[in-house]
Amino acid sequence: MGIKKFNPITPGLRQKVSVDFAELTTDRPEKSLTTGIHKSGGRNHDGKMTMRQIGGGAKRKYRIIDFKRDKENIPGKISTIEYDPNRTSFIALVVYADGEKRYIIAPDKIKVGDVILSGDKALPEVGHAMYFAAIPLGTDIHSIEMAPGKGAALARSAGTYATMMGKAGKYAIVKFPSGEVRRVLLTCKAVIGRASNPDHGQEVLGKAGKSRWLGKRSRVRGVAMNPVDHPMGGGEGRASGGHPRSRTGIMAKGQKTRSVNKASSKLIISKRKK
Repeated sequence: MGIKKFNPITPGLRQKVSVDFAELTTDRPEKSLTTGIHKSGGRNHDGKMTMRQIGGGAKRKYRIIDFKRDKENIPGKISTIEYDPNRTSFIALVVYADGEKRYIIAPDKIKVGDVILSGDKALPEVGHAMYFAAIPLGTDIHSIEMAPGKGAALARSAGTYATMMGKAGKYAIVKFPSGEVRRVLLTCKAVIGRASNPDHGQEVLGKAGKSRWLGKRSRVRGVAMNPVDHPMGGGEGRASGGHPRSRTGIMAKGQKTRSVNKASSKLIISKRKK
């Protein structure tokens, strides 16, 4: 996987940096695993705008992803590696020995023809889904469950991973790139390896229109508004606007937003770096 730059034959291409998509093997999704997707455009049932900066965008189909990896001890062969417009990582079509097809988050470095497995017979090889009780220490993992059988919730986006640090009682100790160290039950599953498309973070859209294709509308800065519209608005000349805060007055820097009563807080050993 590499990065592609473009000759500046148009203003939009001058700054554009894209992934070269050399990994992908097809541009047609598996029809049985796609469904329609509804977009609100930021409007409620009355048609009133309730969320700003949302609207437009290219039409998409949703790919149904197997986050649970609950087809245990049946080998599956990687059939295709595909682009998914609904997420940053690539997806892989797995054809199991009994003929069933499922999409999974494609691990980095996986290839068409590779065989993967899930369950207690899985090995610590890229793409295999294992219980934390069997994962060796120091292994990079992604698509991590937070509750047994609920499906992957953590480390699913492009290039993300966590590291298996240790085991204590009924918990595994996992470290994330943010610096957070937390406990996860040994009966939860994770997939070996890192999520695909690690170069996604180096992409540059190149023009405003690309953002609109993704369903994002332009954003007006608070300091550019009048005082009636935003707490940071108004002032003579280019006033800085005072303390950074949202339109509704919530502090943007330094104010803690995580609930102190959140149930999973007791599983965090050390919080992420500020």
